[in-house]
Amino acid sequence: MIVIPPKGLASIVAAAESAYPLESCGLLVGHGEKDGVWRVTEVHDSPNLAADARHAFEVDPALRFAQLHRLRGGPETVIGLFHSHPDIRAQPSKTDLDKAWEPDLIWLITSVLDGQAVLTTAHRLVDDGSAYQQIPLRTDDWTDYPSRDPMPWPGLN
Repeated sequence: MIVIPPKGLASIVAAAESAYPLESCGLLVGHGEKDGVWRVTEVHDSPNLAADARHAFEVDPALRFAQLHRLRGGPETVIGLFHSHPDIRAQPSKTDLDKAWEPDLIWLITSVLDGQAVLTTAHRLVDDGSAYQQIPLRTDDWTDYPSRDPMPWPGLN
């Protein structure tokens, strides 16, 4: 599971919408916790350096190296990437899979339809690197509903 602050998710959505019809991209900084939970603590937008930014993304290597240098020796590291998919679903594309070079990274993908973000999903490469597996994503302010009892709706009995 990936846990992200609402402001971090809002930043990813804003980057995706402002880059439309091109792909946005950036880095996720955080740490792993017990039971396979990954906690995102920082989101860093990057210019998309891909030659065809409409159908691909490339995070600025200078941003990546700067973050790795800043985080060196600390409890946090670069744990993932985010990017957007203009007018296609929030699932890894063949291009994403072909360019996946770090199997331990988390990938967040935001689908943007007609300039509006509609869905963000999280993924990891499966062991052999041939496909992605979708993993749960939630914000860190998420809590269970206080009650699962049916609501009394007048006239709908």
